[in-house]
Amino acid sequence: MNDNLCADRPTFVTHLECSMTGERYEADRLHGLSQAGRPLLVRYDLDAVKAALAKDALAARETDLWRWRELLPVRRTENIVSLGEIETPLIPVPRSGGANVLVKDEGRLPTGSFKARGLVMAVAMAKELGVTRIAMPTNGNAGAALAAYASRCGIETIVFCPEDTPEVNVREIAVQGARVWRVNGLIDDCGAIVGKGAAEGRWFDLSTLKEPYRIEGKKTMGLELAAQGGWRLPDAIFYPTGGGTGLIGMWKAFDELEKLGWIGPERPRMYAVQASGCAPIVKAFDDGVEHAERWENAHTVAAGIRVPRAVGDFLILRAVRESGGKALAVDDADTLRAVADCARDDGLLLCPEGGATLAAYRNALATGEVDAGERVVLFNCATGLKYPMPEAPNWLTVPRRSTSTRCDG
Repeated sequence: MNDNLCADRPTFVTHLECSMTGERYEADRLHGLSQAGRPLLVRYDLDAVKAALAKDALAARETDLWRWRELLPVRRTENIVSLGEIETPLIPVPRSGGANVLVKDEGRLPTGSFKARGLVMAVAMAKELGVTRIAMPTNGNAGAALAAYASRCGIETIVFCPEDTPEVNVREIAVQGARVWRVNGLIDDCGAIVGKGAAEGRWFDLSTLKEPYRIEGKKTMGLELAAQGGWRLPDAIFYPTGGGTGLIGMWKAFDELEKLGWIGPERPRMYAVQASGCAPIVKAFDDGVEHAERWENAHTVAAGIRVPRAVGDFLILRAVRESGGKALAVDDADTLRAVADCARDDGLLLCPEGGATLAAYRNALATGEVDAGERVVLFNCATGLKYPMPEAPNWLTVPRRSTSTRCDG
């Protein structure tokens, strides 16, 4: 077993805090949203973390998600649930992206997507807090990660997904032990079912940002980026944004690292990338408002960012604006072209959501929003192997060999 999982786990959680009002909530108790109906954020005694952990000590640990244990909420080692959450690599894409463009390839994680980061933490904390039954809406990859981790520690799981969720995702969820139901609607329709069941006491609602701990798992993307860059952050980050947990989590990670004294006040420009057919955050950004209206008739090939309404909309917009970034929308045709170009020219098979970040970067480069000399990180949130690919129709016919036998007697 990884030494990081065996080691004593000093944890420094002090309380939880409403992301809108700042109201404090007691740690080590089961919480959903705050009284204001907004996500709760986990807070740490960062002065104590600074005294307990030096960067040199961190560097000596294995480079997995659990190396960051002092900045994670799980208190008891026996409640850790792991399938091998590695530090994901930064892959150059010089031909399809540019000389200074790197892709953080989250498809290398368990269940093939970055959803593993958030769900491993949420499930570990559910285990620690005594939850026995969980439900969640999903466009595919989050449900697969939940099913894997919950099955591993014996928590019953029910998953609801839109009717057009890719078949591979639905089967993946089912084979890993969850009860999965298709719903004739979008992900927020699935979320309404989960919310109703939670209100009736049937299960705990593990929807995006409706519990505090998925953010803590996703923030490890930002922690890793800082360490991989020698404690120097990139100039810009392009992130595929549906519920936006990862973008919010990275922004939180950078703040915590600065308070530890490990990075300075400089921040990457954060670009929230959405599809033109489902761009509520883009519209809210352009309108200069703090909350996004529900996007009607949402459609895109990038199912993971087809989220008509995000409960953490104001947190996404806050991070984007404070960083000097933008919310950007890309057409499906540009997304698919980017996927094809990256695969053909750089050998990296992106998922559609990852392709959207490359398409958004190209557009931003063309408009002068970013400069070719800037260091840029694009997030590929899942392995492209889970998604439909163009047909390969070429056949070569060879002469059939004779199967008859000959006897020369």
